[in-house]
Amino acid sequence: MIIQRPIYLKRLIDRQHNGMIKIITGMRRSGKSYLLFSLYAEYLQTQGVAPSHIIKIDLENITNDHLRDPLTLIEYIHQQITDSKEYYVLIDEVQHLRRFEDTLNTLLKNSQLDVYVTGSNARFLSKDVVTTFRGRGDEVRVHPLSFAEYLSVQQPLPFAEQHLNEYMRLGGLPQLVVMNSEQQKRQYLSQLFANTYLVDIKERYAIKNDDDLEELIDVIASSIGSLTNPTKIANTFASVKQSQLSKDTIKRYLDYIQDAFMIEKAVRYDIKGRKYIDTPAKYYFEDLGLRNARIKFRQTEPTHLMENLIYNELRVKGYSIDVGQVVANTRNANGVSERKQLEVDFVCNKADERIYIQSAYAMPTPEKQEQELKSLKLINDSFQKVVIAGGMQPTYRNNDGILILNIYDFLLNKVTI
Repeated sequence: MIIQRPIYLKRLIDRQHNGMIKIITGMRRSGKSYLLFSLYAEYLQTQGVAPSHIIKIDLENITNDHLRDPLTLIEYIHQQITDSKEYYVLIDEVQHLRRFEDTLNTLLKNSQLDVYVTGSNARFLSKDVVTTFRGRGDEVRVHPLSFAEYLSVQQPLPFAEQHLNEYMRLGGLPQLVVMNSEQQKRQYLSQLFANTYLVDIKERYAIKNDDDLEELIDVIASSIGSLTNPTKIANTFASVKQSQLSKDTIKRYLDYIQDAFMIEKAVRYDIKGRKYIDTPAKYYFEDLGLRNARIKFRQTEPTHLMENLIYNELRVKGYSIDVGQVVANTRNANGVSERKQLEVDFVCNKADERIYIQSAYAMPTPEKQEQELKSLKLINDSFQKVVIAGGMQPTYRNNDGILILNIYDFLLNKVTI
């Protein structure tokens, strides 16, 4: 089955021959190797690149064990160069290559070579890319399947809600689309979480007391869309679990989980004051299926899942995201003036573009709609303001100029924001 990944393919195409090492990162099983060896290699051939000029090296394959030696690899690549044309070097699981940083930098000096690599999360994480190549690496982050990508390979169902509900329940890891039963999918997600993602973190950082790490993941999985911080989590461990896990250890563990691409952090931003508020913050799971599997498919409240889903889709679209905060001056029942902090779910930035977005699973009454719109109305700049609403109500723009955007129109790119 062919799953097209047009967003990431375009990002690779845009980076061709830019004089840098193209480094494809992302969580395990998100489709990095497939993107590079299948989709990108096929694209190159459609553009007239001869197969002999596409040098594929899978370092996870035991038959290529000899190529894990730097000098052997360099010699092998040079042997493939038989003319003065450009060659594309595609290396999968580059962390198996000894002294891979020096080796890739050596290849970079050959102007005939355009170099692309993938790496495993256990030894080749996002922060390593930044520090290791010092401006010579260009990162392309790959996420699990978006809903549009997921839907492109699914059998049609009578109601769109059925597909969306399944996607929010089981997530978008590509391997799931070839599995027939939900039981098989759930088992795959549970085993993958325990035997791959957790093992990666434990081995990389030599974590001995892994019960604390796993319980921390459970806490984060149970609180998606909620503001929290290491101090608050430490208090939860102390009061509920009678654990003395320190806030410093919790912060370190959270960093580890983020580096494995399992979760992402969205910090608070004071919209009127134009400044960041470092704590508390929100954490979102990269894949909802893994999150749900971790907590045994309990706590599947659609409001929280939809907020996480929207966050992931915005990241796929290339936005950086903060949690917005605005202050409202109100009066209480006694007529006393009060200042209240209202939240804007997502402050989305890309280049000079900004969008303010609220996630609203349901707005059944005028009062509920006004509650969702209130924080957006307090923002007095000219950037677009959007409420992404669940259900099947049509997309429209209200009298305040706020776009009420149907979740399906958003996910399937039927309306540009």
